[in-house]
Amino acid sequence: MATKPIHDEFTEQVTTPDECSAGNDQVAKESLVGSNIKYLGMGILFGIIAVKSEIISWYRIQEMFRLHSFHMYGVIGTAVVVGAISVWLIKRFKIKTLQGETVVLHPRQFHWGNVIGGLLFGIGWGITGACPGPLFAQIGSGSLVVVITLLSAIAGTYVYGIVQKKLPH
Repeated sequence: MATKPIHDEFTEQVTTPDECSAGNDQVAKESLVGSNIKYLGMGILFGIIAVKSEIISWYRIQEMFRLHSFHMYGVIGTAVVVGAISVWLIKRFKIKTLQGETVVLHPRQFHWGNVIGGLLFGIGWGITGACPGPLFAQIGSGSLVVVITLLSAIAGTYVYGIVQKKLPH
């Protein structure tokens, strides 16, 4: 795998992979502190929205999986529509990033591994009442039992890294 050097204010040179399944074509250099503060702010905003919209509620998630309420379907459906419109606008008007770079949307191929992974994700979501996005918001709002779910997610990611080459991709 080819690598390219990335420079920042804290290190002489860090080598990162040139290829990634979730590729980032950003060329502009960002400060490590500045970008982390930006992402921390967005994470805090997401957490507030997740708590206020009740999408981190175990009861709301159970209502969704039991088909008792439209609430979660409405939130997820709204996110899909907003995402689709956003991608369409980016393509239509050739919107650039904050650094002025062109957004490159890579074509994706169908893989059965995504179906299997999605099913495992859904089963885990239904059992635990938590998906990876709002785990920290759940913990921050006082659901300390979710720490077990977080540790399980980390362990699952670790195991995936070990068996990744043997799985269908």
